[in-house]
Amino acid sequence: MNYRKKTVVASVAGLTLEGMDIMFISFAMSMIISEFSIDLATGGLISSITNIGMLIGGVLFGILADKYGRVRIFTYTIILFAIGTALTGLATNIEQVYLYRFIAGLGAGGEYGIGMALVAEAWPKNKQGRVSSYVSVGAQYGVILAALLSAMILPVFGWRALFFVGVLPVIFAYIVRKNLDESPEWVAAQKEKQVESKKENGKLQKLFETPRIALTTVTLAIMATVQIAGYNGLMIWLPSMLQQSQGLSVSGSALWTISTAVGMIIGMLTFGQLIDRFGAKRSYGIFLLASASAVFLYSFAEGSVGVLIGGAIVGFFSNGMFAGYGALISSFYPVQVRSTATNTIFNFGRAVGGLSPILVGYILQSYDMTIAMTYLAALYCLSFIVMLSLKEKKELGSLEKHSV
Repeated sequence: MNYRKKTVVASVAGLTLEGMDIMFISFAMSMIISEFSIDLATGGLISSITNIGMLIGGVLFGILADKYGRVRIFTYTIILFAIGTALTGLATNIEQVYLYRFIAGLGAGGEYGIGMALVAEAWPKNKQGRVSSYVSVGAQYGVILAALLSAMILPVFGWRALFFVGVLPVIFAYIVRKNLDESPEWVAAQKEKQVESKKENGKLQKLFETPRIALTTVTLAIMATVQIAGYNGLMIWLPSMLQQSQGLSVSGSALWTISTAVGMIIGMLTFGQLIDRFGAKRSYGIFLLASASAVFLYSFAEGSVGVLIGGAIVGFFSNGMFAGYGALISSFYPVQVRSTATNTIFNFGRAVGGLSPILVGYILQSYDMTIAMTYLAALYCLSFIVMLSLKEKKELGSLEKHSV
């Protein structure tokens, strides 16, 4: 297997394991709440603390990967979220669950951007979009894997056993470390300007060094936040919305989830092709406006067929864009700060966008599904407006020049 394919396999597997780790909490939540006799809000805080860990881990490990190498730090992040996951199974109170999920979040937050940087530095520019989409689909594989493991383990062995499975990624980290060489582009950058480059690598202030770079960073952070806010708002609340508005059964909700996930996967693979062929601005412009329209119109869907097909269409556009963020963010930053930028920007989106379900829940409680979907549609319109400020890569020579 050549180096390019190895980076894809490693990054896909890393994101699959990360997605699996995150979803374990969702499947085990009811058992955890019951065992520790906590209320729903206290249980929901587990996810928020994990997101905070992701943001901190994303910044920290992004900087370290830019300074000391992609593969080495990539393996450390996998080991860390594996340890955090396994320790969760040993927790004796909710405070320990919070601590161990924070540790897992640190590792998971660092893994995403480093994997994306590895892929971006291994593949030519005209193929980075589709390769980024292959990696991004890994998160959906993780959801499926978590669902299968939960179905087999939870009824028989309980929630603790599920988290003990989370130690297995340590084996994967060992395999990666043994078989994957360091990024040639990163190695070349070290040799080219060894002392100066090492000092400059991974500096967070490089993301705001000039007004143009700062605007690019803020724009990408807003887009990432909308991406996560839209996904979480849709996936967490839509099944219950549909149960109320359409009289959908629990089994019908599961069918909806599968339909929407299939739409998401197809959308991600399609978006990867589009971004390579038509460029980032045009591709994101089309998908953002289509997402706003699809989400708004979906609030008027009727009948089981309309709900299922509409869910697949919403998933296609709204989550299809997820596939492009690795390629998009990587394209704006040079090798010296690429992992730092990707991890910081996307995990900021995770931390802030992860709060969206709270607002959606409030809207549903006070108003109705149409207002909630209008809010989500407005988010995609906001992302479209700020996206217009992005300059194509050929216009950003100053960014590369000022960042090295």
